[in-house]
Amino acid sequence: MDEGVVDAPAPPDVEPTGVDAVDRVLAEVDGLADRPVAEHVAVFEAAHERLRRALDAAPAADQRGA
Repeated sequence: MDEGVVDAPAPPDVEPTGVDAVDRVLAEVDGLADRPVAEHVAVFEAAHERLRRALDAAPAADQRGA
């Protein structure tokens, strides 16, 4: 390894939640390693908003165990 170069740890695998809206957000955040750092803030802000909407939404019948 070159001096001054630090290898970043591999990101953990994203485990599906079973909620499509949440899984899509997690997949997008998981792909940040391949995007410029300058784009990360916008991705996190969008992810936060979409996750908040998913939490505020009424659960679907199949997610309540009905």
